[in-house]
Amino acid sequence: MTQNTPSSPNKNLIILHFTVFVWGFTGILGALITISAVQLVWFRVLIAFSSLFLYFKFNKTDFKVDRKTLVKLVLTGAIVGGHWILFFAAIKLSTVAVTLVCLSSITLFTAIFEPLINKKSISKLEILAGLLIITGIILIFKFESRYTKGITTGLASAVCASLFSIINSRQVQKVQASVIAFYELSGAFVWISIYLFITSGYTRAMLLKPADIGYLVLLGTVCTSLAYVAGVSVMRELSAFRVALVTNLEPVYGIILSFIFFGDLNKMTLGFWGGAILILSTIFLYPVARKQISRHKSMS
Repeated sequence: MTQNTPSSPNKNLIILHFTVFVWGFTGILGALITISAVQLVWFRVLIAFSSLFLYFKFNKTDFKVDRKTLVKLVLTGAIVGGHWILFFAAIKLSTVAVTLVCLSSITLFTAIFEPLINKKSISKLEILAGLLIITGIILIFKFESRYTKGITTGLASAVCASLFSIINSRQVQKVQASVIAFYELSGAFVWISIYLFITSGYTRAMLLKPADIGYLVLLGTVCTSLAYVAGVSVMRELSAFRVALVTNLEPVYGIILSFIFFGDLNKMTLGFWGGAILILSTIFLYPVARKQISRHKSMS
């Protein structure tokens, strides 16, 4: 495969958009699966890292890493697991649409955290985009007060997603995306297993209904192991903020899907739509503004 070709960023953007569409479907599956958020994620990561392990064995892929990298990836797995638990908990506390819009705050958190972690200067345009998105979330918060717990949980999920995206944008420069996914998902499984053991979470409530099994297999393979590898791989060419910005299209896909499956849009107020439009407009207009600024700088 040719590296660093001019078309590579465009190819990665296509892969990222497809991945985000798949992620948009996870909210639907989360709402359909009847077990608790923690138990749901436990099964999700179990299926995901097991399918990656079988893939490595079938293709005779070397997935060994040094001890230092292993520790980093396993610890990052705790953040990944926390993100998904909070994400599915938010869905069960509110709706798919509300949770996905809250997840759009990833852009703001990434605009703040990425320069701090990578020791770069903070982009004023990124901060502005993040502030517009958070304004949209405040609008939703104000008019959808019955979902306060769900919104707060969704925002906490976005913080975790921002952090592990930034970490992975650095790790993918040294380690294959599929190997990163395997160890982080394995780490998430270990940490959640410990949590369930401490809290006596291994109960009869974990017994799955036939429909739950099908949904979990789809969630663990296509929506997790496959999508996670694809999402990490594009970070070789795209910045964590650019990935976060495109990831904010997840609410568009998710809200459309939630309407198709659950009719969620009928439950939303004008405040929700005002906030959602502000968020999505910012997502679409940010690349245009950045291009204009770059062109102005090159001409001056």
